[in-house]
Amino acid sequence: MQVAAILITGLTLAYANGANDNFKGVATLFGSGTPDRRRALLWATGTTLIGSLCAIWLAEELLKQFSGKGIVSDALASDPGFATAVAMGAGLTVLLATRLGMPISTTHSLVGALTGTALASSTAVQWSTVTNKLMIPLLLSPFIALVGTTLLYPLFRKSRIALGLTKQSCFCAGVETIETVPQLTPELTVARIETLSASLGTAVTCRERYDGRVVGVDGAAALDTGHYLSAGLMSFARGLNDTPKIAALFLVAPYMTPLGALALCGGAIAIGGLISSRRVAETMSHRITTMNAGQGFTASLITTVTVIVASRLSLPAACRCQPPVVAGVNHACLLRFTVWLGNGNG
Repeated sequence: MQVAAILITGLTLAYANGANDNFKGVATLFGSGTPDRRRALLWATGTTLIGSLCAIWLAEELLKQFSGKGIVSDALASDPGFATAVAMGAGLTVLLATRLGMPISTTHSLVGALTGTALASSTAVQWSTVTNKLMIPLLLSPFIALVGTTLLYPLFRKSRIALGLTKQSCFCAGVETIETVPQLTPELTVARIETLSASLGTAVTCRERYDGRVVGVDGAAALDTGHYLSAGLMSFARGLNDTPKIAALFLVAPYMTPLGALALCGGAIAIGGLISSRRVAETMSHRITTMNAGQGFTASLITTVTVIVASRLSLPAACRCQPPVVAGVNHACLLRFTVWLGNGNG
């Protein structure tokens, strides 16, 4: 019964993680209008699953940290009841947030469930380990995201201008492009949307896209390709960093190997993302702020680098579709705000 409880609660947490987190890796990709939601989700799911399986070689230390060993006594960390309580507490939190369309950090939920369960068991908690290896990285992450984005995005924007790439306003009805014109002011854009919507009898949206060629290569196509790759790498990094944290809970089950735990967890994360990510996808892609392809590429790139480095250093990075964390991102808002602040016209 205890083993069954561990597997059920652990798989539920992994499912909830996929539902809440999978789409975050491609939220800037979908939000910028580059692919449709289905393509973005399949890309995120596949690259996340690869990251999950690679964790056995690249993030093995995180398995040990989130098993509870070093935070509570070895006896408690090996107790199936302890693992079940941690998985249930974190899983219910993430499931509720997903149901409400709220993007939250599974890492934060796990840390809270881990320490809360330890306190409820009246067992001594190694607060120095919790503080140095979990809390401090989580607190530092938004500042790392802010500094990285603030430095890198203006550089990318100046490079684009220097290369002669201009911006256009593209008016679309669904996936069909209606017209493309030189970039308009916000006021003219709104007026044109209203005119086109009225004349066509359907809702028209506008998104920015780039125009021009660099050494014979179409600038917009090159940027879209780079955005796809950076979003895929970010999803890979998320799977790499998140999967070991959840898989660690399975290790108290008899005969469970690290590879088996990661494979189980990675599969549940993939299924959760495919089935239940729609509400969080809409929040992350459209309800925070609009982002063009260049801004989305910058967000994805910074998150990818930060989370992969965090994983190699065995730091819990709560990745969200925007930085990061050397530990955690429900910092999507912060990153997107930073990009906008640096220059929303970039």
